[in-house]
Amino acid sequence: MKENIFGKDINECIKLMKDLGEPKYRGHQLFQWLYEKKCKDLNDMTNFSCQLRAKLTEKYVLWHCRIDEIQKDSQDNTTKYLLELYDGQYIEAVLMHYEHGASLCVSTQVGCNMGCKFCASTKGGKIRDLSAAEILDQIYLVEDKEKLRISNIVIMGIGEPLENYDEVIKFIRIANTGYGIGQRKISLSTCGIIPGIQALAEEDLQINLAISLHSVFPDRRKALMPIASKYDFEALMEACNAYFKKTGRRITYEYALIDEFNDRDEDIIGLVKLLKGNQNHLNLIGLNAIKESQYKESSRAGYFLNQLEKQGINVTMRRKMGREIDAACGQLRKKRYEDKVSV
Repeated sequence: MKENIFGKDINECIKLMKDLGEPKYRGHQLFQWLYEKKCKDLNDMTNFSCQLRAKLTEKYVLWHCRIDEIQKDSQDNTTKYLLELYDGQYIEAVLMHYEHGASLCVSTQVGCNMGCKFCASTKGGKIRDLSAAEILDQIYLVEDKEKLRISNIVIMGIGEPLENYDEVIKFIRIANTGYGIGQRKISLSTCGIIPGIQALAEEDLQINLAISLHSVFPDRRKALMPIASKYDFEALMEACNAYFKKTGRRITYEYALIDEFNDRDEDIIGLVKLLKGNQNHLNLIGLNAIKESQYKESSRAGYFLNQLEKQGINVTMRRKMGREIDAACGQLRKKRYEDKVSV
């Protein structure tokens, strides 16, 4: 079986060409064809000789995933893509439009093992990690379909990115150097995998780190997020503070407001105690409820935001998008599997 050439980084492209007896600059040209020029066929690489293209096609194939289904919200043009992978598995990517440009939320795993109680992505657990090529394909396919340039990447789709560390880091570097997406326009969200946060701090990257917080009370956080039982809350905060000191990049704490669970006055007090006086940012999220969960969207979002602002907390309310489509992460993928089972 031929190896897919898509997903190789610059060093791999250079080595590949050297192994074929070609000079280093051919590796740079190959990298450019794969990402900047978005080449669809190895034989279209016209600054390579016929002999070199023949060598490439003997060993490699240039292959991409397939868009299986598209859902578009007529109100805000948020678009969800269901992508089919080479092995018949499915993932999701979501395109969102802002004043600053087009932002794409990408998945990093097929399914998820984190078990967060309010998330559809985790139902059924993790099947496998995605390769860097499969994560990059989400950019490639959406840009090709929509004829636009993605300016921002949010690594916040299906899966826990820091559980697929090496492939995600490879993806970030290629998205930056290959697709020209600035590192400061790439955000990575984690449930709080402390070893991954510590490793990320040493990568010399300028990306944005987001932590799924959802409660400042350890017992309540554990009830929502089983991973919180593995990583102590105080240790997580220490890792986050160390990350900020090392990188100088402020951290965003994601907080999905859940009715009568984490939207109480004592939750406001706890957040003020945690965040008062530091440079980090709190992002309040309106919960996308799923039928498998008892948790519902808070009715106190406006009050909650107002009270935190009065205390000088750096806080925003995320604009809720994709109301007309299967907006919650993993819902469209779950429906596809249910459809297959029912046939």
